[in-house]
Amino acid sequence: MKKISDIVLSTGLTGFYFDDLTAIINGAKENGFLYEGKPMTNGFTSVRQPGESISVMLILDDGQIAMGDCVAVQYSGVSDRDPIFLADYYASVMKKELPALLIGKKLDSFRELATMVDNYQINGKKLHTAIRYGVTQGLLDAVAKAKNITRTEVVANEYHLKLERCTIPVFAQGGDDLYLNTDKMILKKVDALPHALFNSVEKLGKKGEKLLAYIEWLSRRIQEIGSDDYNPIIHIDAYFTIGLAFSDDIERIVNYFAKLEEAAKPYRLRIESPLNAGNKEGQIAQFKNLRERIKVLNIKVEIVADEWCNTLEDIQEFADAKAADMLQIKTPDLGGINNTIEAILYCKKSGVGAYMAGSSNETDISTQITTDIALATKPDLIIAKPGMGVDEGIMIVYNEMQRVKALLEAKSIY
Repeated sequence: MKKISDIVLSTGLTGFYFDDLTAIINGAKENGFLYEGKPMTNGFTSVRQPGESISVMLILDDGQIAMGDCVAVQYSGVSDRDPIFLADYYASVMKKELPALLIGKKLDSFRELATMVDNYQINGKKLHTAIRYGVTQGLLDAVAKAKNITRTEVVANEYHLKLERCTIPVFAQGGDDLYLNTDKMILKKVDALPHALFNSVEKLGKKGEKLLAYIEWLSRRIQEIGSDDYNPIIHIDAYFTIGLAFSDDIERIVNYFAKLEEAAKPYRLRIESPLNAGNKEGQIAQFKNLRERIKVLNIKVEIVADEWCNTLEDIQEFADAKAADMLQIKTPDLGGINNTIEAILYCKKSGVGAYMAGSSNETDISTQITTDIALATKPDLIIAKPGMGVDEGIMIVYNEMQRVKALLEAKSIY
C-alpha cells in the first residue's frame, strides 16, 4: 500500500475576502469595494481584507502529488467560528505538527486518516478548522490516487453509498451586485438564486421594504429573461437583519414573510438566517418557534439555518430539533471533510434539507473536492464557489460534476 513520503506547503490567496461581519452589522460604511471604520472582530486588521489560503501537497512514495487547500469562511471569528485564518502564522504551525502526524502513513483508509487529523490536539485544542479542512482534502485526494479511483468513489466505498447518475442542484451567489449578477444566474439557469447580500438593516430597509422590492423585481426579471422551462428557487441570505429590523418579534417577522412569499410568486422562497438569538440554544428555539408559526399560517417560506450551526454536532442538534427546513453545511467550518460527509448523511436520514455550502472565500481545489463529495452523498443543494463573480464559481462546480460523471460512466459504474 502506498504511503505519504513528504509534505509541501505553499501560501496563497482565496477567491474572495475576509469580512468583519460584526463591524458591517454595526454600521461600517462602504467605500467602493472597501469598508470604512475600525474592525471589531479579533484578528482583523481592517473590515475587509484579502482571503488567505495554504495549499497542502502530500507527496506519495510513488511520486504522485495529492492536494488540498486550507481556507476559512468570509465571516470568520463570529457566531462561535474559529478566528481569521492568517496563512503565514498557521503555516508555521503546520510545518511543526504535520510531518510527524502524516509522513509514513499508509493510504488505505481516508476515513481513518481524516478522523485522526480532525481529532488531533495541541495542548488540548484541535487544529484550526481551516487546517483540518485542507489536510483532509489532501488525504482524500491521496487515497484516491493510491487506489487509482476518483475521490467520489473513495467516499462512496468507505461510507457504503450507492453511486447514481445525478446532477446536484446549484445555488449561485453574486455579492453586492444584485442586478447584473442575477442576470448571469438566470441566463445560466442555476437551480437557486441569488443569495444576495442583505447584510445590514440599511440594505434591508428599516421595515424590510428594500428586500421586498428586490424580490418583486427578481420574480419579474426571471419571467422576463428566463426560458419558459426555468423554475428556480429564490434563496435570500438575510444575515439576521430581519430580526434586527423587527426586534426579533416572531409575529412581525411572520407577517413580513407573508409579504415576501407573495412578492416571490410564482417561485418558491427560502430565507436563510432571518434572525440571530446570540447562542445555539436560543437559535434552535427561535427557529422552531418561527417555523411553527409559518406552518400554522400556511406561509410557504422555507427557513434555512446557518449561524450557530457550524459543527457536525451543531447540525445534528438542529436536525433533531427540526429547527429549519434546510441546514447549511458550511464546509470549512466543520473542519475535516469527513464531518461534511457525516453532516449531509445525517440531514438526509433526519428528513431535513442538506445544503452543502462553503464560502466565497475558498479556492478552486477546495471547491472541486467538495463537489466530488457531493456526487457521492447527494445533498439537496450545492453552492457555486469561490468568489462573487458568478460565472467562475458556476463553471468550477458544474464542470467538476460533469468530469466525474463522465469518468464514472466510462468505468461502467453508472
